[in-house]
Amino acid sequence: MLAIIVDLTFIFLFALAMLFSLRKVARHPAIGLVDKPNECKHHQGAVPLVGGISICLSVLYFLYNNQYFFPHSDLYSISIVILVGMGVLDDKFDISVKLRMSVQAGLAVVMINLANIQLIELGDMFGFGYIVLPNIAGKIITVFAVIGAINAFNMVDGIDGLLGGLASVTFAALGFLFMQHSLSNYAYLCTVFIVVILPYILFNLGFFGRTRKVFMGDAGSMLIGFTVIWLLISGSQSNIQENILRPVTALWLIALPLMDMASIMFRRVRRGDSPFKPDREHLHHICQRLGLNSTQTLLAICSVSLLCASIGVLGEVFNVPEAIMFYLFITFFIIYSILLSNIWKVVKRVRGMKRLSRMKRLHH
Repeated sequence: MLAIIVDLTFIFLFALAMLFSLRKVARHPAIGLVDKPNECKHHQGAVPLVGGISICLSVLYFLYNNQYFFPHSDLYSISIVILVGMGVLDDKFDISVKLRMSVQAGLAVVMINLANIQLIELGDMFGFGYIVLPNIAGKIITVFAVIGAINAFNMVDGIDGLLGGLASVTFAALGFLFMQHSLSNYAYLCTVFIVVILPYILFNLGFFGRTRKVFMGDAGSMLIGFTVIWLLISGSQSNIQENILRPVTALWLIALPLMDMASIMFRRVRRGDSPFKPDREHLHHICQRLGLNSTQTLLAICSVSLLCASIGVLGEVFNVPEAIMFYLFITFFIIYSILLSNIWKVVKRVRGMKRLSRMKRLHH
């Protein structure tokens, strides 16, 4: 146990040192890897986009010192380097959506063919019997799952601490399920991710001063999304030694990023806009318009994410029928979508209730 604590402490300090160093490099005029305020970004000043690079380097350092820690770790390492490199280019030059998705799809194909990580079955998700996917269908769905997970975590990154908090919830739930099946290496990898994300959260929330603030950048959100989907598919499709979670449980572990992405893309398409066009209608924007400050919004969204992940974990531990878990997820998603589609009515009602409450206090 002492060796584990020492190891994790060193990894934490390594990630911390990376952030202190990289933020200075990013601010150099020749590099200029910073995020500047615009109509969709209301932060103050130019903020270094180095959170993702720090996490990537920290994880690579860990894997370099723990070779063969899990199957195909070398392929995984190469994949995240490519993703982070593309993310850095996107942060710096704003590359096209088509190019980003092409690279993501290419990495999904590599993952399928070289690591043999792909969707093979869906279990009894719909309640009509066990579903085994035809090989080509499994490959196609896997590609879409990889692209979907990467972009779900990318899109949810909107306020300080949010992406780090949501990612930590997912990795904690995954780590618990891995430990339940005595897959200590995979559980430890999830713990390592939480440990290397923690310094970023501290910087991002301004614990080391507002002038030392950093952002994750597309590099980090894509790295996290790719890692999560790699572990979810590995854990649910007999790629390790046995299924440690059912496919429906995977939906619950990334429920909030998934639902936020799906609902906002649907609203954009319905308006006639590109599903990837930036706007200020994400869940965190709506929470702030309801009157919550950034800290309250962060705590509220992470609490909902923790609730969803807990439902998934408990459903797995107590072997709740897959169909019940799936239709409960669909019900939750429908309620979520309806609330967000009518959010302005909700906002108006909440504001009206607040005004009424203030008037009553004044009269008393």
